[in-house]
Amino acid sequence: MTSKKLMRLKSIITSCYKTENPSSESKNEVQNNNSFQRLSLSDVSKHSSPLSIDDISNSFAGSKLHAFTFAELRVMTSNFSRSNLLGEGGFGPVYKGFVDDKIRPGLEAQSVAVKSLNLDGMQGHKEWMAEIIFLGQLRHPHLVKLIGYCWEEEERLLVYEYMARGSLENQLFRRYTATLPWSTRMKIALGAAKGLAFLHETDKPVIYRDFKSSNILLDSDYTAKISDFGLAKDGPEGEETHVTTRVMGTQGYAAPEYIMTGHLTTMSDVYSFGVVLLELLTGKRSMDNIRPGREKSLVEWARPLLRDPQKLNRVIDPRLEGQFPSKGAQKAIALAYKCLSHQPKPRPAMSDVVKILELLQGYDDSFSGPFVYVVPKETESRECFTKERLKCEGDRDESPRRNRPGWRHRIHLPLSLVPNSDPALHEKFGGGLASPKRPRK
Repeated sequence: MTSKKLMRLKSIITSCYKTENPSSESKNEVQNNNSFQRLSLSDVSKHSSPLSIDDISNSFAGSKLHAFTFAELRVMTSNFSRSNLLGEGGFGPVYKGFVDDKIRPGLEAQSVAVKSLNLDGMQGHKEWMAEIIFLGQLRHPHLVKLIGYCWEEEERLLVYEYMARGSLENQLFRRYTATLPWSTRMKIALGAAKGLAFLHETDKPVIYRDFKSSNILLDSDYTAKISDFGLAKDGPEGEETHVTTRVMGTQGYAAPEYIMTGHLTTMSDVYSFGVVLLELLTGKRSMDNIRPGREKSLVEWARPLLRDPQKLNRVIDPRLEGQFPSKGAQKAIALAYKCLSHQPKPRPAMSDVVKILELLQGYDDSFSGPFVYVVPKETESRECFTKERLKCEGDRDESPRRNRPGWRHRIHLPLSLVPNSDPALHEKFGGGLASPKRPRK
């Protein structure tokens, strides 16, 4: 991109944000798509049809983006302190910061995430511009909110709302983190699906193109929001059925027809959503070279299992320890299988995916009983303890072995190593330990 074009784009966007705009965001932060004509990424790149200031101002109606100075961002991030570094991706490092009305009058005091463009990275100014074009105009509860930007000499930065729990990837796969409950996983899946459905149904459809667990951010209540629009593309218009583009994205998430032909459609996003849903169900990464043979690819390993309801336990994350509704899990697995169809036509639209996931929220189904280790008394024999445990489990679940993944692999400690009773442990550690039922006498 030439320096002349960069200056043209800079003057256009800067003028846009200086224009007074009395309109405000709706309470649910979803803009009315019929109230303005959204500026597309291709519009900015056209030389033959330059846009007026009024056109761009109307396109960004209600966005309220702030043009920060680099000095302001240094104050917000404590001079980009290493202690504030949240992570680093293809775009560049991301820092935690804080902004209030002392830095920018009228701006609500809040924590923010500041993403800095890595000038030596693979992604560059075009991706930075795509973030502003898309997130500067599109508002939705399940899209991360872009607060502002900085364009100062060679500096390219973006300022977002801060998401307290980070990415779904970290919450789902990072070691030493608590296992996400079934209800939380379904809540995350629904939120992400609503975000994608919104993008696909705007006046000018948007194809996200890089949907993956690391691009789904979570707030303190595990509300999912889609972030990182650097690779997003405007969808086909008129009689066009697809967008032909260079194949980009992340291995393990990209749809097979997109990889083979470069043809991009909203169904490409549906496939990627199916991969993320499968990650939520299995607790496994989409690609893992440590896994043997065919298991390296999560989709290739799971696809044959998804068609057989009897193999439910082999699919569902064993860390859930049976704490999931079997009927709800079967419906979620069936949905993932449809999204992962080899051909794009059989895949459901994201609006239909949302409807199915809404039915799975708080699904009224008997949970598969958890594995509970009941500490016996020293005087009890191992045989009596085993019979008593099976009796208790039988009372909770008529089929105790079903939907109890991995319980056969539990370690049974010798009685001499477990002298403390559960009430004593519960008294010592408080609510941090769940107290199982005592064995019946």
